[in-house]
Amino acid sequence: MNCEADARITRFADMLSAMGAEPRLRIVRLLLAAHPGGLVVGEIGAELGIPNSTLSHHLEKLKNEALVKVRRESAFLRYTANHEALQELLAFLYAECCTRNKVVEPEAVTCC
Repeated sequence: MNCEADARITRFADMLSAMGAEPRLRIVRLLLAAHPGGLVVGEIGAELGIPNSTLSHHLEKLKNEALVKVRRESAFLRYTANHEALQELLAFLYAECCTRNKVVEPEAVTCC
């Protein structure tokens, strides 16, 4: 394997690890549902019942792995799902199964 492929695998492993915690997976799903407008921190916390101190930790982890984007709006921080990064991750996961052995048809991955 070459260095570029190794770096991609490491990047995707880090992304999956970041989503491996139940609250962070819930945050990503909520932000995908709120796409493209996203939600401010208070809305995320209220919707998921996550205290602000814990929520900021989870959001920072997701931001560090490029799974969410953040922008300041006056006194608020608005988070959105980084759908490009998530699409890249899904494409990586399904690349072999959809091309080499057809275990999953591409249409089944993008049906929704």
